Amino acid sequence: MITLDRLLNVLGGYGVRLCGRPEARSARLRSVAMPDASDHHVAGDVLLAVGTCSIDEAVRWAAAARATAVLVRPTRVGADVEREAAAIADRSGVAVLLADPVVSWSQLAGVVYGLVLESRETASGRGPTDLFSLADNLADTIGGAVTIEDRHSQVLAYSRSQQAGDPARLETILGRRVPERVRELFQRQGVFARLAATDEPLFVPADADHGLTGRMAVAVRAGRELLGTVWVSCDSPLTGVHRSALADGARTVALHLLRSRASADFERQVESDLVTRLLEGDADAETVLSRLGLGPRETRVIAVRAHTPDDSHAALLLAFEQATSGFGWSRPGRSALLGDTLYTVLPAEGAETARQWIAALRTELPARVRVTAGVSAPAEAADLPAARQEADECLALHESAEPGAVPPAYDESWDDILLRRLRTAARSGRTPARGPVGTLLRHDQRHGTSFVVTLRAWLESQGDLTVAAERLEVHPNTVRNRLRKMGELVPLDLFDPRRRLAMTIVLAALEDLA
Repeated sequence: MITLDRLLNVLGGYGVRLCGRPEARSARLRSVAMPDASDHHVAGDVLLAVGTCSIDEAVRWAAAARATAVLVRPTRVGADVEREAAAIADRSGVAVLLADPVVSWSQLAGVVYGLVLESRETASGRGPTDLFSLADNLADTIGGAVTIEDRHSQVLAYSRSQQAGDPARLETILGRRVPERVRELFQRQGVFARLAATDEPLFVPADADHGLTGRMAVAVRAGRELLGTVWVSCDSPLTGVHRSALADGARTVALHLLRSRASADFERQVESDLVTRLLEGDADAETVLSRLGLGPRETRVIAVRAHTPDDSHAALLLAFEQATSGFGWSRPGRSALLGDTLYTVLPAEGAETARQWIAALRTELPARVRVTAGVSAPAEAADLPAARQEADECLALHESAEPGAVPPAYDESWDDILLRRLRTAARSGRTPARGPVGTLLRHDQRHGTSFVVTLRAWLESQGDLTVAAERLEVHPNTVRNRLRKMGELVPLDLFDPRRRLAMTIVLAALEDLA
């Protein structure tokens, strides 16, 4: 069961507009209907007005079907058509959804049926509620506790019954994924490799050291693709009708997961397209934000990369799946996967809120996955392309930082980013090589002098010889003598503020070289 508002958020990506009755957005939708010439008593919460281009006729059909909303595909579009639809909606009490004529009815029907009939919320965030019922039925038939997991060993559903359960299963359910130590055990035993290679149920013997009783496992597959696994706690291998029930159950789970994934993937696609438009500079950014359910408020862009030592793609896809898990209205951010980076637009005034989001994402990923991230400064809708660049630069800063460093935010780290830009320019040869700093650097390299570090200390001390000498751990007269010798080598002009600023910038750019 979903609300009309959620349906509109998805259909909005296909150009569908709500005309009139804005209060209907909160209405709950449970059924879909289409006109049928042989059945004049069709009923449903959403009526697809296939067979008419007339808004008047579509609304009459919807009223007869006792529908909350009607989806119409008129022959023309424009402000006058929307005004007419709004007036009819207000008079009739039926919300009118106007579709773009270029979108086919098959596309629209697929979206509406998929969302209204298949998007029932579960504890795992997506998929039909009867996946839990299926786990209960399997447990009753087989006589053991059942857990259904995805291909990443994350829990999708589990049976109420705890018969023959064990500590590892309880920890799996509480943590919503198989504990890492248990995964490593199964990896060493070749359990995952055998599940990937066969559809036959597999018995895994008990292991008291890992809190495991015996269990049967079977792959959930669609064609050759592994979708997940079903696990049943048992003391010995299942045989006869119990083994057949487990195999049949796996095939049923596959159908549920495919339907759930189709619905989830469609929503992800719509969301990703809208977020991409924002980050690339959509002309109507505020409308796109509204479609995403973010509203007119300041947001931050978060750029994330995730990888393991042996795979840089699977971890990123898993991070994207986690970032978009659950229904749109239940998540604070909206995400898109562009290249090798996951971008999330998150309503957040403070950087700490964004860091908490990153930390929550990290906890949902396997321990071996390394996550790096960067956070933009707060941005209005029109500034999101610039915020994306800020997030990218903060991400690069985090990737070069020590392990365990806090993800940087642009409004807190703009100075580090500026210096990074300067160093990048220096490495590409865009700083004056024949200026005074370059000459002093070459002199230091050839003669072992300390002119550059002395000049930096003097500039950073704002010309205070005593402070500069303390930094260098030398006598002030040593600093004075070095400055005199530098002046004999190159024209420093230390009393010219513009020259001092220019030398400070060059020294900052060359900090890793000098």
